[in-house]
Amino acid sequence: MTDTINSMTGFARAEAATAAGTLGFELRSVNHRYLDVQFRMPDALRSFEPALRRQIGARLARGKVDCSVSLRRADDEAPAMVLDAALLRRLRDTTRKAEKLFGEVDEPTALDLLRWPGVVREESPDEQLDEATLLAALDTALEAMAAARAREGAHLATVLRERCDDIERLAGEIRTRRPAVVEAMEARIRQRLDRLDVDADPARLETEIVINAQKLDVDEELDRLDGHLAEARRILDTGGPSGRRLDFLVQEFNREANTIGSKSADADTTRAVVDMKVAIEQMREQVQNIE
Repeated sequence: MTDTINSMTGFARAEAATAAGTLGFELRSVNHRYLDVQFRMPDALRSFEPALRRQIGARLARGKVDCSVSLRRADDEAPAMVLDAALLRRLRDTTRKAEKLFGEVDEPTALDLLRWPGVVREESPDEQLDEATLLAALDTALEAMAAARAREGAHLATVLRERCDDIERLAGEIRTRRPAVVEAMEARIRQRLDRLDVDADPARLETEIVINAQKLDVDEELDRLDGHLAEARRILDTGGPSGRRLDFLVQEFNREANTIGSKSADADTTRAVVDMKVAIEQMREQVQNIE
């Protein structure tokens, strides 16, 4: 099964109604060498961070991800109250002990007991929410994020295929130009000899021409470039997390282009190499955004 090429750039938002209020997730991601997830959330929800982090790591391979978590109650919704029954029992037992020591004492009213610190408190959000609820809401946001990154990735893959076509076309021009370049080199050598009015040894002349032709030979570089282009296209067709592999191939493209350029003895070849390096640089910029 072919996976998609995904961008590392994306945005998504999701909300879910819960017992604690409206739970919201907002995800923003940009390119990064690795997966770097940063959270912004209420302190009451911090205990859920490890589970949320695992969920994101299971869905995304690379990118700097900012995850904002919010919890909003309705204006007319008061927090639930929690009664500490264990503390109430301890207060009752303490009152009975006091009666044994000091005789009859005034029995505290229910209101007196409720005023005791800690007997009644507001229920915290983490007590009203469970991990499954948060993960379900986060998964909705991650689905939207994945769709956004896939759409952007499809566009990037199209651009990269176009640049591969450009590089292949320019490599073909250089290869086609090779016989004319060698002929021009041979003609220059013979012209120099004619100007010097020297009778050159034919065997020595042929050897010199062969040596110079070898210096201008870029067939090996062009063959390697063809192999790199085939691999880049295979990666784009296969999909999945592939940014690092494509980045390595772009470096190899640039290496071959530099070597071809250093051997150029022809204005048309030099122009083709310059255009090739422009296409390679455009690829490099786009590859930085691929997961």
